[in-house]
Amino acid sequence: MLAIRTRRRKAAALATAAVLAAVAAPSLTATPATATTTTASTASTASTASTTNTDYDSTYYKDAIGKTGASLKSSLHTTISDQTKLSYSAVWDALKATDEDPDNSGNVILLYSGVSRSKSLNGGDTGDWNREHVWAKSHGDFGTSTGPGTDIHHLRPSDVRVNSVRGNKDFDNGGSAVSEGGGSLTDSDSFEPRDAVKGDVARMIFYMAVRYEGGDGFADLEVNGQVDNGSNPYIGKLPVLKAWNDEDPPDAFEEHRNQVIYDDYQHNRNPFVDHPEWVESIW
Repeated sequence: MLAIRTRRRKAAALATAAVLAAVAAPSLTATPATATTTTASTASTASTASTTNTDYDSTYYKDAIGKTGASLKSSLHTTISDQTKLSYSAVWDALKATDEDPDNSGNVILLYSGVSRSKSLNGGDTGDWNREHVWAKSHGDFGTSTGPGTDIHHLRPSDVRVNSVRGNKDFDNGGSAVSEGGGSLTDSDSFEPRDAVKGDVARMIFYMAVRYEGGDGFADLEVNGQVDNGSNPYIGKLPVLKAWNDEDPPDAFEEHRNQVIYDDYQHNRNPFVDHPEWVESIW
């Protein structure tokens, strides 16, 4: 199973490299900053750095290579915990860079809806975008304090209303369509993001579960197999998130985002964007 995923990962990396080498423009149409602006396609790409995930295996990930299970998780925790921390106010500007629309430098791509919206429309009103905590901040009660509450590896631009619909629900399959949610679904205790970012959501959750292990004065965040976790430091469902990681491998936009965070902001990486097969190895 791991070999199959590794081959798939290598194939995806080669495909991405081919796209970048050709300097192909993403199929994303930039439009005015409204709630009905164009939705980003799954094939959207960004101008990524020339490095690839494997370039970090002999440097950044050198202590993790060859490990599995709890040993791998512990090693990755140590590595990614060395980071520059942002204030919550600084997150606004960071997201304008990490989630910039590759077709329109004045816009960001909203996570759940896929809409391209003006960077200037950040705020709390209808039609604005705000800072979505993919690992809901009430799950572990860390709020917006510097640390997990300001970690941009799981903070993403989201339409204010769609963000409200998601609330602090766990992730699972099923439910009814979220209005202007880009194909996202929800029910009373769970949220299912649109297909194009299911893997992104899963890998952000797995990052948080490795990065925050009970140190730094914050709760030990863990992924479990249920929904309706409330204020407990858990998010589910684990089997569903693992499936999403497999079904939606990292694309150029997600990889570019990881690189920008590493180069310009926190100086740490989401290891599951670089090595999605490590999810299966740990969980």
